[in-house]
Amino acid sequence: MFDTIVVATDGSDSVRRAVDVAVDVAARFEAEVHAVYVVDEGEVESTPDEVREDLREALDDHGESALEQVADAAAERDPGIDVTVEVREGRPAAEISGYARDVDADVVAMGTRGRHGENRFLIGSVAERVVRTCPIPVLTVRQLTDEDPRRTTI
Repeated sequence: MFDTIVVATDGSDSVRRAVDVAVDVAARFEAEVHAVYVVDEGEVESTPDEVREDLREALDDHGESALEQVADAAAERDPGIDVTVEVREGRPAAEISGYARDVDADVVAMGTRGRHGENRFLIGSVAERVVRTCPIPVLTVRQLTDEDPRRTTI
């Protein structure tokens, strides 16, 4: 059912659960995992010239670390899971969707921040944009709060 799973990561805590779910699905279906991190070109271009390269380098380093976390999670779950990593630069939602199409993904897994109340309608997030525009099914995984009884600690 699933041969190729793309997991979009920014290295944040809200993505950690999505990584775990994607890796679990990959293990169950013997699928390969593609982890993608996108350096937001808008964020880089909006910074002053004198710090732009430092910011780009810092974001690249952060991306490599985030992708390493995905590879580590996969290796811990099942050493046989194939993980391919990619850092891209551009508009995050467009790059994630484009990468998923490029690798012929069966599903894209992403974390959400799990907003509540009135804010749930005002997400405006990368995840929401990917859900709305990606031609490939998107699995969004909500970050659980510390009080949520479904939350497990590792």
